[in-house]
Amino acid sequence: MEKALLTEQEIALAKHCLDYALRSGAQKVRITLSKSLMNLIGLLNGEGDKTAHALDRSLQLQLFADGKYGAFSSNRLEREGLEAFVRTSIETVKMLEPDSFRDLPAPERLARDAQSGLELKLYDTQYESLTPERRRELALRSMAWPQADLISEEGEYSDSVFDTLTIDSQGLYARHTETSFEIGYESTVEDAEGRHFSSYWWDATPRLQDLALEGCARTAYERALAQRGPQEVKSGKYTLIVDTECASKLVTPLLNALGGYSLQQKNSFLKDTLGKKVFPEGLTILDCPRTPGDTGCRLFDSEGVATREMPIIEKGVVKTYFLNTYIAAKMEMDPTIEDATRVNVLPYGACKDLEEVLQKVGDGILVTGFNGGNSNPATGNFSYGIEGFLIRGGRRVHPIREMLITGNFIGLWNNLLLAASDARPCLSKLVPTLAFKDVDFSA
Repeated sequence: MEKALLTEQEIALAKHCLDYALRSGAQKVRITLSKSLMNLIGLLNGEGDKTAHALDRSLQLQLFADGKYGAFSSNRLEREGLEAFVRTSIETVKMLEPDSFRDLPAPERLARDAQSGLELKLYDTQYESLTPERRRELALRSMAWPQADLISEEGEYSDSVFDTLTIDSQGLYARHTETSFEIGYESTVEDAEGRHFSSYWWDATPRLQDLALEGCARTAYERALAQRGPQEVKSGKYTLIVDTECASKLVTPLLNALGGYSLQQKNSFLKDTLGKKVFPEGLTILDCPRTPGDTGCRLFDSEGVATREMPIIEKGVVKTYFLNTYIAAKMEMDPTIEDATRVNVLPYGACKDLEEVLQKVGDGILVTGFNGGNSNPATGNFSYGIEGFLIRGGRRVHPIREMLITGNFIGLWNNLLLAASDARPCLSKLVPTLAFKDVDFSA
């Protein structure tokens, strides 16, 4: 049986590689050793369609030599080959131009509490006993096929384990181990005119017992049925409601704009906003990376820097830039963490879920999916195609088609009306149903 987790021999090899790099001319070294194993069962119309099994392992080598820096990777994990790989990498680094901004993080910033990889309780030992027959049974348990009007149903069950270890020449030893179990179904239905409508639903969790198998395909089927009979809606300003399944589309650009690379390149609509009130009082976004059992949590970033609970935006004030060691040095600022880990948009407006939001808003347009479009990272202007429903009196009147929403992210978020309490825990970005006033829709 394949070893899904890093073995003692593989870890010893990574340590040898680090020591060998130091003996061979590097002044500082960071090594990241990763291993993953994935199994997948695919279904089509109630029958097995495909299976997949993939094992991957790699070693990333980051070298600091004579004021120069280089990053290299290899998946040939055997001692003699790695030694040759290290020597060649160091020779290559020494031919590069110096970069005074490159360095390892300060030792006091490094994670010291991620020794086993199991601290966050994200590894499910059930993974070790799963068989192909059991995986197929799990995939089939979710299907809705056959159903009236259902002309196609595609489903996938997958499970995976990921194990990574980061060590460096400062004594860092940080390990992260997690499993993931995922189910997803896409359903396609047909209306009386022969037009096809599709929708998707899924769930994922680090623990198999928490995976919502029953009802997954049924939800996809019902969401597809609800799209039949779309009608045009005239252009104008409407209240925008975005369901939790796709609401991260409006949060991710904020996080990207707070990222160091965008800020350093002056390609961010949130440059020069640190400590300033840019958004409304009702907007608070936290990074919560250390809650045991929560999807996406990590005790350290790719540099080995310890994560921490912190506000990203607090009551409208920008509280954090995401600056790794390199970018912080270039910007002459204090480093933080390289990226948000487990984003949590806090509720605002005392609504539990989508249905309560619809009742409170009354009239508007509910967006259940985005279809293409783009945004400008420097200005924050956006234009997205959308699908969803016209809302009247808190009820869905009919599906809509071929509409765009346009605007600017700062202006959009300053029109925030409500944020519910229904974020899906399977997402690394916990974004609930959102509502905004006076958004431009065009047909």
